[in-house]
Amino acid sequence: MLNWVSELYGPFFDAHNWSTVITSGSDWLIILSLVTIECLLSVDNAVVLAAQTQALPTKVQREKSLFYGLWGAYLFRFLIIGLGTYLIHFWEIKVIGSLYLIYLVYSFFRKTRVVRTKKLASEKKHHIPLFWSVVAQIEFMDVVFSVDSVLASLAISPNPVIVLIGGMIGILAMRGVAEIIMKLMSKIPELQPMAYILIAIIALKLLLSIPMIDIEIPAPLFGVIVIAAVVITLIIHYVRKDRKKADERRDNEE
Repeated sequence: MLNWVSELYGPFFDAHNWSTVITSGSDWLIILSLVTIECLLSVDNAVVLAAQTQALPTKVQREKSLFYGLWGAYLFRFLIIGLGTYLIHFWEIKVIGSLYLIYLVYSFFRKTRVVRTKKLASEKKHHIPLFWSVVAQIEFMDVVFSVDSVLASLAISPNPVIVLIGGMIGILAMRGVAEIIMKLMSKIPELQPMAYILIAIIALKLLLSIPMIDIEIPAPLFGVIVIAAVVITLIIHYVRKDRKKADERRDNEE
């Protein structure tokens, strides 16, 4: 057992391996390509994270939950890279993740955000506090989405140190994207239901990728879907805003 663990995680603690990677220009080119892949594969993760944080009542708590989630993501990524060669057998994680996402979508559209937030706030007296509940959800989804990213990265480079560096930079970049989405949601309320519609698509995407079905939605295509959804939502928002202003002017004139 110890030999197996040493074989999986030994390269992470090899100082010569780290030195070679850090001083190699060609390795940094590979890392750059891994960061790009990480960002493409993690667009759906950013959407889910931003939506999950909306259950928290304050901006400070939302940003803090992403911060805690960041360190948890680094820890899980380290563990998952070590187990990378075995991840192909963990398709059950994708099924559980997709079912959980479907539950999130169902919960959101079943109740208004106000009712849902009050319910979660009242539950924290008897169960896990709301803040740590959101952090736990973030960590769980990090594990689910790490599967595709790690497998894609290991296909490019078998060196776990290169994959770890690329993954860490990519995770940090996607946390920045999640924060931007989170801020936009607070200013444009229509983005929140749009995010949950995307989450439903993400759930389908995860479910289709399990070995028994084996249908992959390409990351670029999903990126186009996300951009199109955001653009359509912004158009709806500003059309509604203009109509509201026109109605107010009409009321004032009367």
